[in-house]
Amino acid sequence: MNFAQIEEWIIFVNNCLWGWPLICFILCIGFYLSIKLGVLRFSRFKLSIKYILEKNSGEGDVSVFGSLCTALSATLGTGNIVGIAVAITCGGPGALFWLWVSSIISFAIKYSEGFLAIKYRVAGRDGKMCGGPMYYISIGLHGKWYSKALAHVFSIGGILVALIGIGTLAQSNSIAVSLRSFGVPAIGATILIVVAVAAVALGGIKRISAVAQKVVPVMTFFYIGASIIVLCMNFTCIPEVFAMIFKGAFCPEAILGAGCDVTVSQIAGIGVSRGIFSHESGLGSSAIAEAAAKTNSPAKQGLVSMAGAILSVVVCSMTGLILISTYHDTGLFSGACQLGGAVLTSKAFCMGLGNDFIGRYVVDLSIIPFAYTTIIGWNYYGEKCVQFSLGDSYVIPYQLLFLSIVALGPFYNINIIFTLADIATGIMTIPNLIGVIGLRKVIIEGTKQFFQKRA
Repeated sequence: MNFAQIEEWIIFVNNCLWGWPLICFILCIGFYLSIKLGVLRFSRFKLSIKYILEKNSGEGDVSVFGSLCTALSATLGTGNIVGIAVAITCGGPGALFWLWVSSIISFAIKYSEGFLAIKYRVAGRDGKMCGGPMYYISIGLHGKWYSKALAHVFSIGGILVALIGIGTLAQSNSIAVSLRSFGVPAIGATILIVVAVAAVALGGIKRISAVAQKVVPVMTFFYIGASIIVLCMNFTCIPEVFAMIFKGAFCPEAILGAGCDVTVSQIAGIGVSRGIFSHESGLGSSAIAEAAAKTNSPAKQGLVSMAGAILSVVVCSMTGLILISTYHDTGLFSGACQLGGAVLTSKAFCMGLGNDFIGRYVVDLSIIPFAYTTIIGWNYYGEKCVQFSLGDSYVIPYQLLFLSIVALGPFYNINIIFTLADIATGIMTIPNLIGVIGLRKVIIEGTKQFFQKRA
């Protein structure tokens, strides 16, 4: 079997894993929990903001805000900038509509993961909190013959995603490409990245959280602010943009042309999968960071977790709206453009701002912190998975291996790595969803009791 055949087989496995059965499974769970929990009201969102900002009391290693920033550091990555560009070029403007729909349905899953992170966390040998899907699956489903096996499957998937997927190669490669705009060669970028990651990641959750609390808000509001400026400068085409989004969702030929070979089902699949990957609802990874929050209320942390997912969708939406508003009359959509996602987004900002220099550096200066925080966030997730499945003695070897793989990113073509990362992500998602649905009664009953006490 040659490399081309291996690559075809990997792509086949990924397409099977992330086909409609898994996507529908996620959406069905999200729809069920949305109805049962009633957490999607606007009043609940206001509560989540209150809990993010209030003074913390309870067990934990970092503040609620710190745990949220740590979770967002891993969630808000280059996918929110590059991935959306790829989704829109493949599926047209309608993909953004289906991203919104899937995200709204999936927010209840995000709430549930945050709830369970606090409900079933434990103190490790070093006194620090340990939690996440591997703990609420093994502890919450205690007595089920498959609980330990599922927990370890999730944990192994988490290690794989951290080492060869989201957490290393893709992000360090993106940083190196962006640093090239500033005249930094690949070897220089590698040294900078490894030193910067080691300085933070090796310091544990408290140092990661401290950095995330400073970097995540700045990078998020910088990108959203720049996006709002672009949209304001092109406000006359905004009505047309939304018309294209809704038409493209149900009648792609009206936007992509009569000869387009993209169906509504394919567009929905692209949008739904991109929404899931953008905020990671169903993946369960953010629950690992949220377990460290200084709170004793699972419901409060669930609401905070849901707010983080909403912010991720906002960032994705900004990218999508800018791409559609700047390229709406250029024949870009449905795969007509061969440009990479980062270049495409950069050119969109250049066109929107009417200045190539500013537009290019807005994207480059966004990608660098987005990718960097994703590396340190996933380093922590992988570390906790290693502790759960292999033990504390394997943490240092894991850290060294992680840094070594990060160093390789700037020098490799990593297209196939994204596919492998998707497969590893699916390995995490399935046991996590089984855990969430298996513990649904705990989540529903605990949420009802929380809001009854508030009434």
